[in-house]
Amino acid sequence: MNGIIVVTGPPGSGKSTVAALLADRFETSALVQGDRFFAFLRQGFIPPWLPEAHAQNTAAIEAAAQSAGRLARHCDVVYDGVIGPWFIKTFLEHTGLEELHYVILLPPLGVCLNRVKTRTNHGFTDLDAAEHMWRDFDQSSVEDRHRFIPPTAGPEETASQIASLTSNGRLTYRPSR
Repeated sequence: MNGIIVVTGPPGSGKSTVAALLADRFETSALVQGDRFFAFLRQGFIPPWLPEAHAQNTAAIEAAAQSAGRLARHCDVVYDGVIGPWFIKTFLEHTGLEELHYVILLPPLGVCLNRVKTRTNHGFTDLDAAEHMWRDFDQSSVEDRHRFIPPTAGPEETASQIASLTSNGRLTYRPSR
């Protein structure tokens, strides 16, 4: 394939777990963790869910996209991070690719909030921000084929289903011209 699969969703949606399992399915792959690009910011950091963080978010997402795009010339890339439909066109433009695969994990709000509340060894635990981001994804305008809400599937089955949908082109994103 040698392309990019963006696995996104709000906090607690399972994207990091699923993305890692998905990356392990390829013979040669890279897992790009979008949160790490925000961790590069030292002074003047603005929580990314705040409206005044738009310029900061754009810079971090563009940098992550450029890295993912460069790696995609070498191997299959799975990107794990919050790339809402409002940023997917920008992300794709900065990869240097013409298309990518895009999937939003969106379990019910209660599931996401419970995962955020009970997670350990994770820096993000803000339930109000998690709910805000969940609503942003839920209310976003994106083709339904990019929304992935597995009713009872565990992470391994979810990764398998995404791999299948990716291989048949169902999750391919190309911007409308």
